Amino acid sequence: MRHQRVINHLGRTSSHRRALLANMASSLIMHKRITTTTAKAKALRTYIEPLITKSKEDSTHSRRVVFSYLQDKNAVAELFREVSPKIAERPGGYTRILKTGNRLGDNAEMCILELVDFNEAMLGGDTKAKTTRRRRTTKKKTAAEGAEHEAAPKTKKAEAHPAEAEATETEETESKE
Repeated sequence: MRHQRVINHLGRTSSHRRALLANMASSLIMHKRITTTTAKAKALRTYIEPLITKSKEDSTHSRRVVFSYLQDKNAVAELFREVSPKIAERPGGYTRILKTGNRLGDNAEMCILELVDFNEAMLGGDTKAKTTRRRRTTKKKTAAEGAEHEAAPKTKKAEAHPAEAEATETEETESKE
């Protein structure tokens, strides 16, 4: 029985599992998103989130601790240089798992594991929606603005023939000038 056995062994020995998680963590840090099985993604999330938390404090000791887990100098440099400043104020939850369906070959449940603050599509969509949204103004028009709006001529364009509509448009523009 496997009571109180918390970690998923992923069908590997401990040294193989440690190497697998270190490689996947390095790939996630370098590429900001990876595609993998859901079981591996859940195991990787418990592996990498403490490392990202450790990277918030940029000291020699924390770099050496993270390097002992990752065994990749470039990934450690990337983590401390680019990832940690972006997640500095986030209290946790640095990764996101997006399920993509089942793999064709063996029907394994697949997902995308990504760093939350580096998804440009989700961040871009939110900021763009906020900037283009406009509120209705409640301020009242002054008497001069109201008079200008009512004094504007209301013209009807000829709907029967396009040539007549163009002729009326040119006449209106000439009369305004």
